[in-house]
Amino acid sequence: MRSAALFGLLALLAASSSAPTQEPKKEANAFPPIPVVDLKRTTPVDYSKDVEPVFANKCFVCHSGSVVEGKFDMSTHAGVLKGGKRGAAVVPGKSAESNLFLFCARQKKPIMPPKSEEPLNSQEVSLIKLWVDEGAKAPTMARVKPKIVVDLPPVLVKPVRAVAVSPDGKTVAGSRGNQVNLYDGKKGDFVKALVDPQLKTKDGKEAKAAHISLVESMAFSPDGKTLATGSFQELTLWDVEKGIPTQRVGGFADRVVAISFSADGKFFATGGGAPTEDGEIKIFEAATAKPVGDIKNGHSDTVFGVAFSPDGKLLATCAADKFVKVFEVPGGKLVKSFEGHTHHVMGVGWTPDGKKIASCGADNFVKVWDYEKGEKLRDMQGHQKQVTQLFFVGKTPQFLTVSGDSSVRMWNAENGGNVRQYPGATDFLYAVSASTDGNVVAAGGEDGVVRVYNGQSGALVKAALPPDAEPKKDEKKEEPKKK
Repeated sequence: MRSAALFGLLALLAASSSAPTQEPKKEANAFPPIPVVDLKRTTPVDYSKDVEPVFANKCFVCHSGSVVEGKFDMSTHAGVLKGGKRGAAVVPGKSAESNLFLFCARQKKPIMPPKSEEPLNSQEVSLIKLWVDEGAKAPTMARVKPKIVVDLPPVLVKPVRAVAVSPDGKTVAGSRGNQVNLYDGKKGDFVKALVDPQLKTKDGKEAKAAHISLVESMAFSPDGKTLATGSFQELTLWDVEKGIPTQRVGGFADRVVAISFSADGKFFATGGGAPTEDGEIKIFEAATAKPVGDIKNGHSDTVFGVAFSPDGKLLATCAADKFVKVFEVPGGKLVKSFEGHTHHVMGVGWTPDGKKIASCGADNFVKVWDYEKGEKLRDMQGHQKQVTQLFFVGKTPQFLTVSGDSSVRMWNAENGGNVRQYPGATDFLYAVSASTDGNVVAAGGEDGVVRVYNGQSGALVKAALPPDAEPKKDEKKEEPKKK
């Protein structure tokens, strides 16, 4: 018995000694530091050529334009040096003390870009380190943007991004892709297309269109004789009666997405600009199309709406940076700023007495502001998707809006009431306009149709299309003969 017990004890000891020892688990570093490499450079690091492209590729999405996380704007050299809510991001000459390098190299938390984004590689991290150690010098040359050459849009891309009704209601203009068509205001019948004979495609062929790229905006002059149309980096003024271009204006940074004439017809203004860059606001003399004002740094993102005050002394603008602003004309001095939208502000306009401003946005809201007090008067709800454009009807407090929810609505700025709706649209809407007396209303959207309405009753007059886009009529089926 004693020998059996001893044998059991020895077996137990042997088993326990052969079992693996359990040590505490060490948590692996899922995001190890990014190694620095010797770049073997013989020339100093250039901010514009070497460093800024890295920031643009990996950092600008969260730290430029309308999105500035941590209050750290990296869109300029000065902004990078200034830093954000964590203080200075760069200590020139000392990369080991510069949060920008430490975060990007994953040597210090929070790591940047965040773990959900693509990190910088060793080459990029080493470049930033060397730039900081060399003194974080400013750019030595102006930033050169790559030249963009546009060509004709695909055949199936035919959205109506812009419509305009002549002040007398006799003519409705509507885009369709890169085309501009004119329709009869009473019946909605096609009248003619506006074609620029000088337009050539990249391979030198005749474009047979109003613009090469999509038509993004349009507006009639107060006398109805001139139509202005905007596209990518260009604007054209047309003689409506003759159907020919009279002026071509170039030099825009990006798309011209908004056009407005002053009530006296002396000026027109444009809005646009590349996304996440400074919004572009320009003022021109209408008779000559010569620029008389260029409002710099008005908005930090694309400007979607421009509207002259009734007396023509002020210009209201709205943009993707969520602001509505008012500037002096033509000097461009900022007078007031209105903040309250939580997404892109897409349209803006004035009541005829100049005391109120209405705006609409991608937050689905329509808002009315007291201009003198600089305060919001009311929010107006009804649209279920982003409200894409706003247009005041003549000298009344009534204005029209269109939305991605396919609805066209008329509102009263004085009491916030929804006056009327205009049915028939079946897709996302971009544009709306009306005659001065409000008898003719037109709207357009993604389906490529310009819908002309009776402005007073809301009845659809016609879903207007150019002749080459009209659906083919089905052949009438023969009725069976009666026996």
